[in-house]
Amino acid sequence: MSTAPAQRDWFGQPRGLTILFLTQMWEIFSYYGMRALLVYYMTKQLLMGQQQASLVYGLYAATVYFTPILGGVVSDRWLGRRRAVIIGGAIMAVGHFLMASESLFYLALASIALGNGLFLPSLPSQVDGLYRRGDPRRGSAYNIYYVGINLGGLLAPLVCGTLGELYGWHYGFGAAGIGMLLGLAVYVSGGRYLPVEASRREAVVATGEADDTGLALRLRVLFAIGLCVMLFRGAYEQIGNTIALWADTGIDRSLGALTIPMTWFQALNPLLVIVLTPVLVAHWSRRAAHGREPGSARKMALGAGGVALAYLLLAAVSAGTAAGQASWMWLALFFLVLTVGELFILPVGLGLFARLAPSKHRATTVAAWFFAAFGGNLLAGLLGMAWSRLGPAAFFALMAAVAGSAGVLLALLDRPARRMEAEARPGEAAAAAARI
Repeated sequence: MSTAPAQRDWFGQPRGLTILFLTQMWEIFSYYGMRALLVYYMTKQLLMGQQQASLVYGLYAATVYFTPILGGVVSDRWLGRRRAVIIGGAIMAVGHFLMASESLFYLALASIALGNGLFLPSLPSQVDGLYRRGDPRRGSAYNIYYVGINLGGLLAPLVCGTLGELYGWHYGFGAAGIGMLLGLAVYVSGGRYLPVEASRREAVVATGEADDTGLALRLRVLFAIGLCVMLFRGAYEQIGNTIALWADTGIDRSLGALTIPMTWFQALNPLLVIVLTPVLVAHWSRRAAHGREPGSARKMALGAGGVALAYLLLAAVSAGTAAGQASWMWLALFFLVLTVGELFILPVGLGLFARLAPSKHRATTVAAWFFAAFGGNLLAGLLGMAWSRLGPAAFFALMAAVAGSAGVLLALLDRPARRMEAEARPGEAAAAAARI
């Protein structure tokens, strides 16, 4: 089992959390920076048709979340989490720089996806090892970590997107590669603050039979929740696909004499995550103090319902402005409603999978959470192909139905999920979930 060296805190948390936070922030900066430009680059520079671009986007995004399944196994069994992060990050950086060549486009995408497979499950699986058992700060760790993800997501379209739109696509892709190198530099330089990895034999002895307690129940419920999240992501992941296309053609982006860059709208989502997270965490903490906090699956169901409402809003706006362009304020309102829904489902799900992971298979279990993103992105790409055929209003209504269906299914899983949390870590799981 990983153990953290004794050290003074930074910002009330172990120093290692700051290192992991910043490493993840720069990795997300690189990934979302490239993603903010990807559909535009394919349609405007490589001259792909909309359907082909949506399919390539969906396949790429899906592969990014499929490779962590294999990478998690490699990390747990052979490389160890630290080496997996370093090797994976280096491969991703190479992939971002390969985007400078149009002829190497598909090789670049493959390199980023391959490196991400090692990096993505190995970094967050180190968070738990920073805390001693029973540390009350453990639950809030994933909330803080999720803010780091969104800080990188906020900076990405503002920096990479603006460089790509105004000065050339390759400047944006180059900035993404530099961000990945910065993340690696932070991780390597802060290695002394991270958990010391135990040998595989020590991990087995330390965890013993504890990981087998309720394991079958955990796996069944987590698998079912993962399928629901796949369905949800089919709608949610349109923000980088068809929503980006609508922002280009269906929105009046005028703000006085300024025309708002298309990629700036993608910065709204992470900005709102950063602003709204403390408010929601305080709300959940107050409800927990009075014994009225909902279980994780119910929170996730509410989140899916919120995203469904966001798409219904766009469907109504699109139907009312079929002959013209809608105000950019409607798109901003969409992102506000969508982000509130997101905060009820994505960080809650990540925390659930990470907290309940068997210690000797922690990276693999966290990778299973990202496998739901694989299926969801693949579904999003397939659904995106209907954009040109259905038109905005009907397409957004379809996305509302997809997200709403995921919410109904998650609500049905509320009771078994609460039982799983209670059996896995009596007294701790509910308190931890309140802070995530």
